[in-house]
Amino acid sequence: MDNYMKLEIPSKSQNEAFARIVVASFAAQADPTIDEISDIKTAVSEAVTNAVIHGYENADGTIVLTASLSGRRLEITVTDYGVGINDIEQARMPLYTSKPELERSGMGFTIMENFMDELSVTSEPGKGTTVVMVKILGREKPVEA
Repeated sequence: MDNYMKLEIPSKSQNEAFARIVVASFAAQADPTIDEISDIKTAVSEAVTNAVIHGYENADGTIVLTASLSGRRLEITVTDYGVGINDIEQARMPLYTSKPELERSGMGFTIMENFMDELSVTSEPGKGTTVVMVKILGREKPVEA
């Protein structure tokens, strides 16, 4: 059986750091590089922050994080049961933000996509959003010429 973990946290911004450390610690069993750990932490931070700010609009709610490790494949899921996303394609556009008054950069999904190997987003307005991110650990990095 593959190894996995599940964490439920209140949708409070101060839990973002905790979530990223828990997932990074879980991933550490696969002996990732420092860069891979950094990528994982950044992507988890973005997903949890999105859930707090956009999913629950800073109201009380629960964020569920799961992670599983199958060989070198790390899959991380971040789920909220908040307002959901009306237009996922629009939300994934770089620089798009539904909260410009908060000076949000609109780069959350773009950052997740750039730091992970796969990203999928499913959402239903009024029911919440699930972000699934996959990182293949230990990939040979191309040597810069």
